[in-house]
Amino acid sequence: MYLLDSDWIIQVLVRQGIAQQELRRLAGSPVYISIVSAGEIFERAFVHANPVEHLSQFRLFLSSYRILGITTAIMELFAEQRALLRRRGQLIPDFDLLIAATALQYDLTLLTFNRRHFERIPELRLYQPG
Repeated sequence: MYLLDSDWIIQVLVRQGIAQQELRRLAGSPVYISIVSAGEIFERAFVHANPVEHLSQFRLFLSSYRILGITTAIMELFAEQRALLRRRGQLIPDFDLLIAATALQYDLTLLTFNRRHFERIPELRLYQPG
C-alpha cells in the first residue's frame, strides 16, 4: 500500500516519465493521497492564468484515489517526529511531516522524489522505483 507525495502527483499530472510509469506499474496496489497533498495540489491551480481548468483537472485526478484526512493519531505522530527532528536539528516543512505521519499511521510506503527530507524520518518506508 502506498501514499503519493505532492511532488509525485505533480510529476504525474505534467506527464513526467518515471512517475507515470511507476504509478501504472502499481495499479493493482492500493494507493492513497493525504489531504495535505490535495491542498498543495489545489494551491498550484491558483498560480495559473486559468485556475478553473486546473482545478477541474486536479479534481478528476484526485477522484481516482482515497484521500486520507488528518486524525488525532496522525497529529500525535507528527508531534513526536517533529520533536525528534527538532532535537537533531533536522526539521523539515510541516506539510512534509504531516504527509510522513500519515504514511506511518497507515503503514504506507511513500512515493516521493524528496528523499532528502523524508529520509530523516525513522521507520518511514520510501518507494524505490524500478
